[in-house]
Amino acid sequence: MWKEGAILVRGKVYHYEVKVYPSGSEYGIEGGKISKLLIREGGKEVASYDRGWDVEPTSEETELALAILIKEHN
Repeated sequence: MWKEGAILVRGKVYHYEVKVYPSGSEYGIEGGKISKLLIREGGKEVASYDRGWDVEPTSEETELALAILIKEHN
């Protein structure tokens, strides 16, 4: 259920942890399978989702990292 890794976006490394369920739910991002997500850049939390947004992405690079994770896991 938990997956972790790193994504390179425009020369920056984003480390992530996602909790992915077998099917989508109302609590998942966009009704999908990801119910929990944490993205860090340089040790700083840049996005966090736990059945709702705690920290929304604010940079274009973070949004791209999120889009990659949604495409891959949601």
